[in-house]
Amino acid sequence: MTTIGIIGAGNIGAQLARISVDAGYDVVIANSRGPETLADLVAEVEARDTRQGSISAATATEAGAAGEVVVVTVPLKNLGDVPVEPLAGKVVVDTNNYYPERDGHIAELDDESTTTAEMAQAHLPTSKVVKAFNHIYAQHLTEQRSATGTEHRRALVIAGDDADAKAWVADYIDRIGFDTVDAGPLAEGWRIQRDTPGYGPELDAEQLRQALGEAKRYRDM
Repeated sequence: MTTIGIIGAGNIGAQLARISVDAGYDVVIANSRGPETLADLVAEVEARDTRQGSISAATATEAGAAGEVVVVTVPLKNLGDVPVEPLAGKVVVDTNNYYPERDGHIAELDDESTTTAEMAQAHLPTSKVVKAFNHIYAQHLTEQRSATGTEHRRALVIAGDDADAKAWVADYIDRIGFDTVDAGPLAEGWRIQRDTPGYGPELDAEQLRQALGEAKRYRDM
């Protein structure tokens, strides 16, 4: 199984670590405070009866280097701290959202001339960025997952410019318990940003496609 590096051990990062290990992936996880501060999370995941993979804690650079695929799940204001070189050429899953009250105002997001995922791609120019996991509450990652083929299974959106990278992420999402709806290129990631119809609620694939189609730019609301 693939080793997944996770940079960011907040709500989304910790939940992805749990369910990824359940699904058989090896996880190397990092936060901004040092590997030793993740000892409780590592011990908890290692004690899970459903565990099929392994977990270890590392620095962000080490997690980026160890991961064959890397999840970046840090506050947008800290995107510049994500190491670039260890992620070169790799699939990078970006979970970010823009919250001005947390991140400060960013002019190109305020005027909607770019998106958070495109900002991640600009910071990681040789990585293959795929937007995912930004519109689901963290606890729902464990509470709402279900087996492949489940009727009305919850779906999650992906967006990206590299077809092979999106295919890998779609397969990963399926393995951890969700269907996938492809929104298109990174530039279309705005369709699942905060305040859009698909942001937050539990929707199956058909409902989520409808929500993406109903999304409006902030300037058009």
